[in-house]
Amino acid sequence: MKGFVNKMAAIAVSAIFFLAACSNNSDKKSTSEVNAESIFFDYQVRGEEGNEAVTVLLQYRYGGENGSTLTLEEPASVQVDGETIKGDSSKITGAYYEIQKPVANFAGKHSILFTNLDKKEYKEEFSFQKMQLLTEIPETLQRGDLALELSGLGAEDYVRVILTDTVFAGEGFERMDTVRDGRILITKDEMAVLADGPIQLELINERETPVKKGTKEGGRLSFSYGLKREFVLTK
Repeated sequence: MKGFVNKMAAIAVSAIFFLAACSNNSDKKSTSEVNAESIFFDYQVRGEEGNEAVTVLLQYRYGGENGSTLTLEEPASVQVDGETIKGDSSKITGAYYEIQKPVANFAGKHSILFTNLDKKEYKEEFSFQKMQLLTEIPETLQRGDLALELSGLGAEDYVRVILTDTVFAGEGFERMDTVRDGRILITKDEMAVLADGPIQLELINERETPVKKGTKEGGRLSFSYGLKREFVLTK
């Protein structure tokens, strides 16, 4: 029962934040309506194993990181690796600029170039490397420590570890792990919260940094790359 209540509470909280975000995003403005130095840069790079494309999602906001989204009026524009990105919008996300690139060719350095109405340029550079799981997990796994080896990470990086079972009222297990030298250890004690049977493992490499070349309002550049595995847990 405790697990069921926790899950319902989490769903309710998520719904509140989702509705609040929709309210802010739907209130769109244009760059001509705001001071150029008050624009917040919201840059996201997202990918997952099994998806052949990496998504670069760019939004410009007025009123901080949760503020209204902005549409770019010419001569304002944004480019990714020299390619001009056309804008779009939806009721949920507000105004956004998005491009998808083949993950097979996306490793390495990239740039985002924002030009404001006064033709002032802000160039943000970043590197991307997809995370890979090197450890072979058997279809059936006995309870005990589970050591995982990963590649595509920095010497010290961050990975969200999520383990869920098929029991609806189950607690499951989730934590953000500081990964050093590409190694993660999930202990027997941590596995104890899981029921025997099918288990889904999710590993999500997440990190966020302030933009280096931003306005006075600043901005953020966030990365996420995830992968999933399934196995059967036994005693």
